[in-house]
Amino acid sequence: MSQWEVRMSNSKGLPYFFNKDTKESFWDAPSELSEEQVKSLPGADYLTGAGKAHAGQVRASHLLVKHQGSRRPASWKEENITRTKEEAIAILREYQAQISGSSKKFAELATVHSDCSSHTNGGDLGWFGRGQMQKPFEDAAYGLEVGKISDVISSDSGVHLVLRTG
Repeated sequence: MSQWEVRMSNSKGLPYFFNKDTKESFWDAPSELSEEQVKSLPGADYLTGAGKAHAGQVRASHLLVKHQGSRRPASWKEENITRTKEEAIAILREYQAQISGSSKKFAELATVHSDCSSHTNGGDLGWFGRGQMQKPFEDAAYGLEVGKISDVISSDSGVHLVLRTG
């Protein structure tokens, strides 16, 4: 039998089914699984508690600026991102100065400027646990106190400011 698990979509805040063998994901339960099998999948508690924290999880928002070295140098704003990593960091530093510790200003800037689809939610990525995010991002989120904002963090996606919200 395939290796299914339930994961939480960071962009939609909804659970989905992920096959670790084929790397496919689906919103609906795989037809080959019975209701009991679905309930016993790793992460099945997401099916009943969508949007709620589970033990060991944190909630964070981010403001992402991609650069030409990002794993996918394109976003909802730009089809082909050509800025250098140094330019992306400089842009984030400008946002950081404007934010000045304000979570409200953070969300405003993330809505307009973040290269992530989470921009529609003010950068909110929802609740996530260890192993669900890229390591540098995860380390930053878990290392912050609630309400605090990180310095610039670099990951395969680009450079971020991270706001711990829960």
